[in-house]
Order: sequence, then C-alpha cells, then structure tokens
Amino acid sequence: MSESMALATHVAEVLSQHVTDVVVSPGSRNSPLTLALLARRDMRVHMRIDERSAAFTALGLARVQRRHVGVVMTSGTAVANTYPAVIEANMSHTPLAIISADRPERLLGTGASQTIWQQGIFGRYAETQQVASITDPMSFDADQVHINVALDTPLVPSKLPELSGTPRRVGPGRLSTSPAFVDHGEIPLDLSKDTLVIAGDEAWEVPGLEHVPTIAEPTAPTPFHHVHPLAARFFAQEKVAISHDGGDFAASTKPEQVVVVGHPTLHRDVMSLMADPAIEVIGLSRTDTFTGHPDKHATRLKITGQPRDSWLKICDAAGDVGAQTVRDALDDDSFGFTGLHVAAAVADTLGVGDSFIVGSSNPVRDANFVGLPFDGVATYSARGVAGIDGTVSQAVGVALSTQSLHPDEVRAPRTVALMGDLTFLHDINGLLIGPDEPRPGNLVIVVANDNGGGIFEGLEIGAPELRDQFERGFGTPHDADIQQLSEGYGATYRRADNLRELLELLMEQVEVPEPVLVIEAVTQRDTRRALADRLRK
Repeated sequence: MSESMALATHVAEVLSQHVTDVVVSPGSRNSPLTLALLARRDMRVHMRIDERSAAFTALGLARVQRRHVGVVMTSGTAVANTYPAVIEANMSHTPLAIISADRPERLLGTGASQTIWQQGIFGRYAETQQVASITDPMSFDADQVHINVALDTPLVPSKLPELSGTPRRVGPGRLSTSPAFVDHGEIPLDLSKDTLVIAGDEAWEVPGLEHVPTIAEPTAPTPFHHVHPLAARFFAQEKVAISHDGGDFAASTKPEQVVVVGHPTLHRDVMSLMADPAIEVIGLSRTDTFTGHPDKHATRLKITGQPRDSWLKICDAAGDVGAQTVRDALDDDSFGFTGLHVAAAVADTLGVGDSFIVGSSNPVRDANFVGLPFDGVATYSARGVAGIDGTVSQAVGVALSTQSLHPDEVRAPRTVALMGDLTFLHDINGLLIGPDEPRPGNLVIVVANDNGGGIFEGLEIGAPELRDQFERGFGTPHDADIQQLSEGYGATYRRADNLRELLELLMEQVEVPEPVLVIEAVTQRDTRRALADRLRK
C-alpha cells in the first residue's frame, strides 16, 4: 500500500469514530480519501459534483444529527468553495468537518496545478489541522474542523482497499456535548415585573419561562403564550388603547424587562425593543453569542414571582391584533397572490412529525407572520448568517438525515422546504444527485416565485422616489423556467397560480408523496410594499 493510501485509510478510520455521514466531491488529489471512505461500511457516503453544494448538504445533515458530518474534496479552489457553509456552520454553532486533500508542502508556491495555500484558509471560522503522516493528530474538539491532508504521488493503489467497519445506526447528538456549549451561570428574575420573552434561533425551553408571553421566531420552541411579532409595535409604546373580550381600555404596554433567548434577528420592531433604554434586557445563551447588548448575561434563571393577570391579558390582546392583521391582509384580494399567501398555505398543511426548512429573506418572516413556530414540527433555517446560499442543498441534507433516523417506517418522513425564487435558483444544483446516491424519499420544495427580489420591495430601497433603478439593481427579474430546470434535475414539477391550487397540491403530496417535488407558486411582488405597509399599520 502506498504512503498516500495508507494515510487516507488512517484518516477514514479516525473519521469513522466521529461521523456517520460524509459528503465527497470527485477529484484526483483526494482519490485515496474517496477510495478509503467508499470501503467503509460504518459511514454513509454521498457523492456531489459541486463542493459548495456538498458542504451545504453536509450542513443540512448536521443540523438534524447535531454532530459532525464530513465533507471531502480535492485541492485548490475546491476547498474555497466550502467557505460559505463553514461560515454558516460557525455562526449557527453547527458541527461540520472539512477534510481537504492537499499537495505536499514542498510544492506550495511552485506553480503546481490546483495548488493554493490551504492551511489557515478558513481563518477564525475553522482552525487547520495539518496531516502529513499517520502520526499527526486529528482532533474533533471544535464544532468546525478543518483537516488538511497532504497526499503525495502515487495516489491510486494497485487494487481497491478491502471493506472495513460494521454498519450501524446512531441517533442524534446533544447540544450539551457540543464544544460550542457554554454555561454563563445563573441570575435571578422576578416575573412580577412585566416581562416579555423574545426567542430566536438556538432558543430552548427555559425552566420558569413557560407561561411568560413570548415572541418566538420560527426555529424557536413553540411557547405556551405565543405573542404575534407584529405586536412588538405595541410594546414599544407607553400606553395603547386595546379592545379585548368585548371591552376597551387603555393600558401601559411597555414591558419592564425583556428576556432574549438565543439569537433573534428577524423583525426590526422586535430588535428595537431590545435596544430600548427604558427596558432592562436579560440575554440568555448557551453559546458565546449574545444578540445585541443585553444588560445582563446568563444561561440559567432563578425565578421568583408570577406574571400579573392584567399583563397576560395585555399581551394576549396585542397578539390577537397582530394575528388578525395578517388574516385581514390575506383576505384582501387587492394584494393578489403573494409570498405571504404561500407561507400560509404551507403552514396550514404542516403536520406533527414533519421537518420544515424555511429560506431566508421574505419566506422566514412570512412564516413567522402566519403563526410559526408549530409544536411537533422540526424547523430549520440558516439564521447564523441569514444567507440564501445553499438552501436547496440543506433541505436535501435535512430530508436525508431525517429519514435515516426512521429507517423502519414504510414511508419516509415528510420534509417541506419553503424558499423564494432567487434562493432556489442560487442553489438549484443541490438537486443534482447521482443515480447511485442516497436520495430523499419525501421532499417537497415550495418556490414562491415573484420573479426577483421581493424582500427589497418593502425596504427603504423600494421607495417610490428610488424606483428608476430598482428593477435592475434590486428587483433583478430573471424569467427563468422553473419547470424545465426542475425536471432537468430529475424532480417532479407542479405549478400553482393561486392559493386554492397550492393547497390542493400540498395535500396531494401528503397523501401520495413524490420523492422530490418542486411546486412553483407563481406570485406577484408589485403589491409587497403595500402589503408590508398594511401589516405595519
């Protein structure tokens, strides 16, 4: 056995002790690693042509498994293509292991083909571990791991390596065992003060806060007293006139204290509450990240007191107004068929046990407006950096990982992804899965296609006085044929032009699922600014 093959076999053996899945992109320099991994029966290998898609597929797998998933690629720019996924993994505290093949160090800086400086390529997001021999250590003590393996010629052995390892089934890991887990200690919290909880990504069910009114983002646990995010504007005011249960009254609606759990980022009005100097902000985190600048930091609370009944009624009333505002907007025919309608249809057809991937930009906000989070639905979103890149690949990874945890079920668990058209097109090659690869068995991708960047319609850049350059610079229409593209990648395609058609298609997928179904919901964005104004008012 050549030195390179022996080293690759050693790396694969070490990997098998930490991962159950590895995503590999084909290449020459990493050929020993590929052969060594394909010879192992205790790891599932997924082949992907594009390294960026491979890394985001691994990220989707890791979001469900909550442990390292490996990504293996050849040298050069192939390594750089994984950088966006590494950043998202780092910012969302998701375990991910990059195993890159490299030239021997003597060839660096000599103009050798496909050779770049790979050591330290990920900067602060993942420290490089250089492996040139079987005596070099490999550590998985960090959530983001970069193992750079220097492989010399000859690369290919005279015969294939023998099969090794025993097939296994492993359940998901636990956050408390993650290297990113941090305990910031305990502080007291008096709930007799008017308290509002804001729960974002990476939130958890904090003992003692079960019955405190909570504005929760889609990826947070479902609260008992869920307050609609539009109600944040009420809480920013000193007094508000409220109608509730047939009565009208003026109430002091500004909370005395806000408890921020996890990493909220979605809504400007919610973020403004966290920046209000009149409100004491307590930040709770189980990582090294605290959103904003909280007055106090902790991981655990020592609770005293109970919320006032009048405060609970105020929060319920404010939340009801927010929810009713959305219902009225959905019933208003003047807005047409929008992304908000698409999110409502998807939300109405989610069921207990489903997995839900929601794309950045408008979809995750629309999902929040129509009522998410839902109890019993595992919801995932790229909130670490909130990018649109890699969303299709992550949806595939989530679907694959979810169904691997339920191998004995007759039908694969249902995975639903909601995203905009730019998000879908940005990562459509996430659908490129070879015929011999593990494939999703019940994945539906709903594409809200408004032919461009609908998120910008409701932002400052969408103002009427700036419209002359809006379409080209921000609307960015593409006129892409979603049907031909989807079918070209082997997915089943359906189209919905209104809410009724979309609901029917979603219910059909529940009854008779396709392995991979793309539903194009053809929406409009010329009313998005008016819709956003309606919701704000």
